[in-house]
Amino acid sequence: MSGRSFPLFDIAHMILQKPERHLVRFETTPKTEGKPAQALFVCAIDDTVWLSEDEAVSHILEKHFGMFYNAEKTPTDPPKGTYTFVAQCGMSGTILGPPNYHDYQNQLRKLHAERFSRMPFEAFKARVKIVKDEAVVKKWIEEQSVKTEYVCLNVPEPMRLNTREEVEKHFREVHLPNIIKQVDKHTLTGAASRQLRSPGLQRLVRSAWEDQKRFPLQIATVLSQQFASHGLQFFKVNKTVTHVSVARPHYLDLETTPVSAQVKQIVVFIDAHPKCTRRLLIETLAPTPAPVKSEPLPVPVPAPTPAPEGAAPTPAAPAAPAAEAGPTPEQAAIIGDLHWLIHQGHVIEFANGVLETAKKPIIKPPKAPKPTPPAPAPESAPSSEVPPDGAASEGTVVAPEAETAALGSLPSSPLPAVPSPAGETPLPPESPSPESAVPSAPAPEAITPAPAT
Repeated sequence: MSGRSFPLFDIAHMILQKPERHLVRFETTPKTEGKPAQALFVCAIDDTVWLSEDEAVSHILEKHFGMFYNAEKTPTDPPKGTYTFVAQCGMSGTILGPPNYHDYQNQLRKLHAERFSRMPFEAFKARVKIVKDEAVVKKWIEEQSVKTEYVCLNVPEPMRLNTREEVEKHFREVHLPNIIKQVDKHTLTGAASRQLRSPGLQRLVRSAWEDQKRFPLQIATVLSQQFASHGLQFFKVNKTVTHVSVARPHYLDLETTPVSAQVKQIVVFIDAHPKCTRRLLIETLAPTPAPVKSEPLPVPVPAPTPAPEGAAPTPAAPAAPAAEAGPTPEQAAIIGDLHWLIHQGHVIEFANGVLETAKKPIIKPPKAPKPTPPAPAPESAPSSEVPPDGAASEGTVVAPEAETAALGSLPSSPLPAVPSPAGETPLPPESPSPESAVPSAPAPEAITPAPAT
């Protein structure tokens, strides 16, 4: 609506700043056999994404256990014997029981598989400590004095399970096909992608987000497609920064294009004032007239009516706020002409408010055709003719016989007789000598033979 031009990559960075402004799409890469290189699983309860069924099942039994099972505790006989110390996990604080208790090894491996599977078992076992505190020992005895049973919900027939292993097996057989689905692609909101519980997907999303933050080419490509569908145009400033706007820059030639005087005044003012803004343009070409101070006329104030006794005083009406003065007709005309210039591409208003006019395109001169290399001259046989004066190369000798032969080759026809004047005896015609028959061209100079080298 404003017609301002925004850098495309700045918009992409703005979208990356908050998760609710973008989406995250996961897609699997198929192998040659048609199976994906890495499977993708979606939990239908909370729309979370996982890389394996085991991750999804552990998540559901931890976060949504009450939807499928109900844990009931019943008292039972405490463990027989006297216990003065118990083993306790040094990282989670879970009481595992005495090392000589029959269920100790099962509890140790179960805790490692559920919470510390990424740590080597021997390293996890080394973190277990022996506690001789009576309160801790008493707490473990109380835990063993209660039996926990799991009642299955949402099943046709009621069923009770004794251990968590039986619960997980029952969930895989009954509920897993309806709750967990394998997909090829899935889209999440940016906020939901920040709440992923799968470690592999967390690293993937973080890596992709940081990569786009450095250079948001992927988001800029999607933005350009969406902007183009709305009719917006793209152009580059200084041949580097891509901008998006309502129109591409279009040079306005004031000498050949008939425009109004005000439009011409706006264009000339912007050209004469670098980094001009809309506010400076309007305040300069159509300044707001100063308000005229006048003495207000006295207004008769009616006498206040006395309130009856016991009545609350009437509050005074609040003063109406002064209405903001709108643009003057001259300013409105300039705003309208500027709006037309911007939407035609003759003037560019950048996101920071700076106004610039579209520059005149530079017409490149046509490229000159490449010169054709000259053809090599054909080789000729050596000539015995005498070269012109000064054209003989160094070391060339002209023989006297050649000079005589050249003179003797000229025509030897007699010259015509010239009639003598009356009363004089005509002279007999003389036979032309070879020297007199030579034209007026200068005789060749004698060339001294060059010394032999």
